[in-house]
Amino acid sequence: MSEALLNTSFLTEDFLLQNEFAKILYHDYAKNLPIIDYHCHLPQRDIARNRQFENVSQIWLAGDHYKWRAMRTLGINEKYITGNASDKDKFEKWAYTVPYTVRNPLYHWTHLELQRYFGINQLLNPDSASAIYNVCTEKLNTPEYSTRALLKKMNVQVVCTTDDPADSLEDHLQLKQENFETKILPTFRPDKAYAVENPAAYLTYLGQLSSVANVEINRYADLLKALEKRIEFFVSVGCKLADHGLEQLYHFTANAFDIEALFKKVKKLEALSADEIRFFKYKTLLELCRLYHKQGWTQQFHLGALRNTNERMLRELGPDTGFDSIGDFSQGVALSRFLNELDSTNQLAKTILYNLNPADNEVMGTMIGNFNDGSSKGKIQFGSAWWFLDQKDGMEKQINALSNLGLLSCFIGMLTDSRSFLSYPRHEYFRRILCNLIGRDVENGELPKDEKWLGKIVSDICHYNAKEYFKF
Repeated sequence: MSEALLNTSFLTEDFLLQNEFAKILYHDYAKNLPIIDYHCHLPQRDIARNRQFENVSQIWLAGDHYKWRAMRTLGINEKYITGNASDKDKFEKWAYTVPYTVRNPLYHWTHLELQRYFGINQLLNPDSASAIYNVCTEKLNTPEYSTRALLKKMNVQVVCTTDDPADSLEDHLQLKQENFETKILPTFRPDKAYAVENPAAYLTYLGQLSSVANVEINRYADLLKALEKRIEFFVSVGCKLADHGLEQLYHFTANAFDIEALFKKVKKLEALSADEIRFFKYKTLLELCRLYHKQGWTQQFHLGALRNTNERMLRELGPDTGFDSIGDFSQGVALSRFLNELDSTNQLAKTILYNLNPADNEVMGTMIGNFNDGSSKGKIQFGSAWWFLDQKDGMEKQINALSNLGLLSCFIGMLTDSRSFLSYPRHEYFRRILCNLIGRDVENGELPKDEKWLGKIVSDICHYNAKEYFKF
């Protein structure tokens, strides 16, 4: 296999831009806008410490279950994925994998990231692996490639991390004190606060929450008090968002179960029934959402993931290692009733709904219109395509569903949802896809050739709508 250069037909400056108007929209209106990454999983400690990665494997392969899934599919031994092989050996196995990822978004992302961060215009394959590893690693050991420098290099204006209510936020406090020019803000992610399906693990978590909130949690009311105190603390550090990872939302009549009785059962390490677990989640989420509204926060719901499907690998490697998939949960009825219950008392905060099953795109596209009430532009958002859908086809389907059923012009655009500091070309990828879709409509005579107006729409979606929506 030759050390081929990226040729004139692949990853050019007009990559994914298939007509002249699309090129104008991207290069003149989207390309240079700052990035607002309002949801990601970047480790804030690495930013606070301005971490310098020792080599490209540590920054690029560690924790990236997209790459891990591809390597396993190709038959690569786990030793070279999450095991004890050397970093260079792991990189070489990834380089072996890359040519086989054609038509998977990993092929695009890999070469975009090599080009944008490291200026490397070679295709990654076994022949080029050693040279690319050495070049990237050498650059990563310079100050221009520390975590903070990488954020500045990619023109990242705001980063919202994902943080548990029991987190001390010490790294965020440090960054706030240092006044780092990229705004790094926490996001309140209380999934463990209602994870009562495992009573023993839940009681351990309650101990942690009790300690940081300085609230003795003996009753359900104490749990809510502790969570409210943590919300107030997060506000003091600059938090503006909450996030939740859920299979689906639930809804019950208010008196379906006695919540205090359920809490007592959990405290006694008694297992709850499936409906009791769902009610506990519903009730706690409802109370949390009222607190978010009180603070003027935005709430995010990531819906539809079927997690940890491989029990053997879960035991061996733990969660978030690449054994999740799209779920086919029923979404519409309970979601509408949950949002309606909050709206009925005018306590529905700004809301972003992220959908993982493309079969539900139209459900989400119509759901948001039910609860937009004129109080703010795009109050209820159909969030960008995420996880398995944050690729060209998935983004186009989400954009088209939103366009057909809502107002694309109010969309707050892309986020990385990533644990990697090398993922910011995902925003470029989204911007190119967006500009190409609009440019195609112009070329087909479906939209007027109004550069100024359509350029404004593109700029708003790529940056200004999010800036206004979150008041950054």
